[in-house]
Amino acid sequence: MGTNHGFTYQSFQRWRRSFELAFWPAFFAVNIVLNGMISVMDHRDFPRWQPWTWEASSGIAMLALIPALIWALRRWPIRFETWQQNLPRHLLYSVIFSLLHVGGMVALRKLVYAAAEQHYFSGVWLPDFGYEYLKDVRSYFWILASIALYRLWVVRLQGEARLLVEPDVGPPVEPVEQPERFLVRKLGKEFLLAAREIESLQASGNYVNLRVRGRDYPLRATMAGIEARLDAQRFVRVHRSYVINLDFLAEIEPLDTGDARLLMRDGMKLPCSRRYRAALRERFSQPTAM
Repeated sequence: MGTNHGFTYQSFQRWRRSFELAFWPAFFAVNIVLNGMISVMDHRDFPRWQPWTWEASSGIAMLALIPALIWALRRWPIRFETWQQNLPRHLLYSVIFSLLHVGGMVALRKLVYAAAEQHYFSGVWLPDFGYEYLKDVRSYFWILASIALYRLWVVRLQGEARLLVEPDVGPPVEPVEQPERFLVRKLGKEFLLAAREIESLQASGNYVNLRVRGRDYPLRATMAGIEARLDAQRFVRVHRSYVINLDFLAEIEPLDTGDARLLMRDGMKLPCSRRYRAALRERFSQPTAM
């Protein structure tokens, strides 16, 4: 009765990868079918395979460029503080995107027409490209907006953490060098999280995931930077990518390699590198455990 069967970030994680891999192929498949049906009706004097070829080649070429758009948004994120410098870059990149899209779909059409022993005429290149670019630039920014909104939704579902900043006027409400609390945002709500409640920290790219009661809250920071600001009596480095709270360490299991496996109170198992094992044994105050 007390189990929460609602939609959570943890339940979403189980099928997130499959969803992300399948979404764009499914989207373009539906788009090709709908546009193909309209194109067939608009071109009744043409053999049906030709309108279908036009729409399918465009959709397939654009689908192949989705990874390039994901890379572009990661490389030049459009945020309130960056949009002025990154928007011109995206406009320039959209020209390259359109050239690749047009070139890809024309190549696919020529292959299909050649297989049907016919010639595909791609038209006068420059005027036609201007027309295609006007369509492609809309698709470019629509796809970017979809990816950005999806990422925002994931962040809101997962939650995020940040340090309390020093106020412009007056003394800080928290110690700046060693914060006692973090500001956590989840599903549009903000609440304070005591540093002592953090069970472990994991480095993940430009973020450090704070694990609290089975949930991970990403904090934009480096592991070295945040480790230096935590209570050294409570938190200890156990791996290049992990810091743990000793209050939540339940068991240390030595391994034949010289490393160790740490069992946390919530059942999570974390690695402990050989170089940190002796220091952890001393800090854990249980020499016989190792």
